[in-house]
Amino acid sequence: MIKNRITSNAGSALGGGRSPLINEKNFFARLTDRRSESRGKALIYCSALLMIIAVTAITLFLTLQGLRSFVVDHLNLWTFITGTEWYPDRANNPSFGAFPFIFGSLAVTFLAALIATPIAIGTAIFMAEIAQKWGTKIMQPVIEILVGIPSVVYGLIGLSIVAPFMRQHFGGSGFNLITGAIVVGVMILPTVASIAADSIRAVPDSLRQASYAIGATKWQTIWRVVIPASGSSLITAIVLGMSRAFGEALAVQMVIGNARNLPGSILDPAATLTTIITLSMGHTTTGSVLNDVLWSLGLILLLISYVFIVIVRYLAKRGEVR
Repeated sequence: MIKNRITSNAGSALGGGRSPLINEKNFFARLTDRRSESRGKALIYCSALLMIIAVTAITLFLTLQGLRSFVVDHLNLWTFITGTEWYPDRANNPSFGAFPFIFGSLAVTFLAALIATPIAIGTAIFMAEIAQKWGTKIMQPVIEILVGIPSVVYGLIGLSIVAPFMRQHFGGSGFNLITGAIVVGVMILPTVASIAADSIRAVPDSLRQASYAIGATKWQTIWRVVIPASGSSLITAIVLGMSRAFGEALAVQMVIGNARNLPGSILDPAATLTTIITLSMGHTTTGSVLNDVLWSLGLILLLISYVFIVIVRYLAKRGEVR
């Protein structure tokens, strides 16, 4: 028995000396095997790592490029954010005031949310509560079609229908802040409606049955029970729609008027961060002051988008706590 133990220990010791090579061969063999679990894990981890690297790289690149205006070109940060004059081509004392574009982006976003939210939540209630079977069969394809329509098509519709309507009934050119908000509001409708419908469906049926048991009608149950129970998720849907609206460029550019002045009302032409970047970036040279300023506008756009993401995460966590 002692001899067998010594022999086995010696064999394991000798095998242990070859184990790294053997393990390495086995590792590559597992990776090349289609049914191997290691191959699936490696692909999943690589995918997750690539996503993290991509987000980090974009953030770092945009941060470094966006800070050049203040580090290299020595622009004042406060003046840049709060300034209302945008005259980058002026020979003497050019000015770079980004506030009109920041205000335009936020105004279009909030106005679009005000326009889209009642319609989207009403559609969600119809799909999830009123007509659960045939309503979903009809509305789900409509929502998917709206999602699949390109931005340029929405812009063309706004250019040929919404802008002439605004010009005829409210005067002016028709290309203004509210026109852009209407177009973007229609664009975010499917996003808000689909997420809101899922949120309403997630409300436990026991809450509805308890409401019916004390004599509440269907509409009272929807208004007093279902909507409050899904409140956090509905707000999350609205914020996600707002983040979608905030980054829209092409459709807004076609109908908002692209004025560099601060609008005095919703019927005045305006511009957004995305529209001024897309209109001006092609006319700049790398390393110029205007090019650096446009990168700074892109950095502001990214930071505000991150704010929307933080809000969504906070609302989601608050909903889980409840």
